[in-house]
Order: sequence, then C-alpha cells, then structure tokens
Amino acid sequence: MLGELITSKTRLRLMIKFFISQANRGYLNGLASEMGESTNSIRKELNHLHSAGYLKKVKTDNKVEYKANIKHPLFDVLKKVVHKHLGLEDMVETVLSRMGNVLEIILVGDYAKGVDSGKIEVFLIGDNLDMEYIAQLEEKIENLINRKVSFYLANKFLSDQPNITLFRLNSEK
Repeated sequence: MLGELITSKTRLRLMIKFFISQANRGYLNGLASEMGESTNSIRKELNHLHSAGYLKKVKTDNKVEYKANIKHPLFDVLKKVVHKHLGLEDMVETVLSRMGNVLEIILVGDYAKGVDSGKIEVFLIGDNLDMEYIAQLEEKIENLINRKVSFYLANKFLSDQPNITLFRLNSEK
C-alpha cells in the first residue's frame, strides 16, 4: 500500500523506523548497518525527511541522532499511515473485538524498534482472555496483513506478580 506511494524503499524503511514508535531514534551509521544500506542512501533520505520537518536532529556527544518530530502537524497522520501499512491497525481492531477483557497491548521485538522484519510480536495482558480464539487468530491475521504474528498472553493478576513468566501460544512457531 504505502510502497506504491513512497517509491524509495530506504525512505519507507526510515518512515517505519521513526513512526512506528516516537521513542525510536537512530544515527547515520547505525541506521545504515541496521538496514543494510549505504551511508550515502541513508544520509540522502534522512536529509529529505529532516528538511520536510518530519524528523528532528538531536546532537548527542559527537553523533547526530534522528527522531520523529512529534510536533509536526502530520505526525499523528503519518504514524497512523505507517500502522495501517504494517497492518497493526487492522490487527488491533480485530483482536479487541473478540478476545476478552484486554487491559494492555504491548508491541515488542523488531516492530517495536521500527524494523519491518516480517514478524510482529505482541504481548496481551488482560482478564478472562479467550485463549482458544486468540490461538486461531494468529493465522487469520497473518493472512490478512502478510506478516508473521505471535501473541504472548498474561493475566493481569499474573503480570503484576514478580518472577512470573508470560506464556506464548503455539510455541512451535
């Protein structure tokens, strides 16, 4: 969807990196290594995104870090577009409608870092979660968004306890 609108794959990957979570940051060499791209192509796209006002530069020691400009008028729109592109918006709507009393949804793994690796990992914390429904949900969502999905579940009571391990459905994935 977004790939047709933004023809530069590097720019698209940077948009995902910075707009999946406003906490994500990156510097030129780190981003080039992470994305397997040349520093020149990363620099070019960072400069475009910065000059458009979508990214802010933050000087830390002798490095320049980039992060999303949360004060940009289109920040919320871009974040929503990135979430829609990744299928996260559809997944959240589907999940919430049928799975029980969900108290928290926490995105972890590569997508939390803004890396579009093709595997989305999600922690669900709630009361009386419909575990049977959630177990069959992974495959349905994977087909819908063309990405692997893994749910990790915890009861609200258990998640508040120290030294309690959250568990994973379908551990063979």
